[in-house]
Amino acid sequence: MTWVTHESSTVYSNPWIEVREDRITGPGGDGIYGVVTMRHAAVFVVAIDEEERVCLVTLERYTTGRSIEVPAGGSDGEDAIVAARRELLEETGFVADEWVHLGTMNALNGIADAPEHVFLARGLARADDPAHAQAEEGIAAVSWVPLAEVLSMIADGRITDGETVAAITYAGIRLGRFG
Repeated sequence: MTWVTHESSTVYSNPWIEVREDRITGPGGDGIYGVVTMRHAAVFVVAIDEEERVCLVTLERYTTGRSIEVPAGGSDGEDAIVAARRELLEETGFVADEWVHLGTMNALNGIADAPEHVFLARGLARADDPAHAQAEEGIAAVSWVPLAEVLSMIADGRITDGETVAAITYAGIRLGRFG
């Protein structure tokens, strides 16, 4: 059965998101469905240094508290690679020479239209003039962790951010570490 939208109305909107309520007919019959639409795509950066360590940031999320993640952020409407370069610099003070787009994924696709681009960054160097905004981003720490340890952190629950788990998976597949 396909979903049929009978009516749609925006119930909340700001510069970053729109929330709408749709009157629908779906597999379970008639009902309402709430949908969050992100105005701009997000980017996630798996930065790996010459020692095969992954860059992780520890930050305080308003919604969930302390979180260990890969550098990430919104695209603000510009090309995803431009946003990825900016987010890596802002959150870590690093720049990269090599960039590979690993894939596009969707966050919380049961309730949201939120495209996300995942990049692998290599050839890393500290920026000459690191105009990063760690305090503004709520970043408490930047760390470099071997990939095997990152996988252990996912397995034991120290890393719980779903997008970070997916981004690490994309990178691990690309690098031939899984399978």
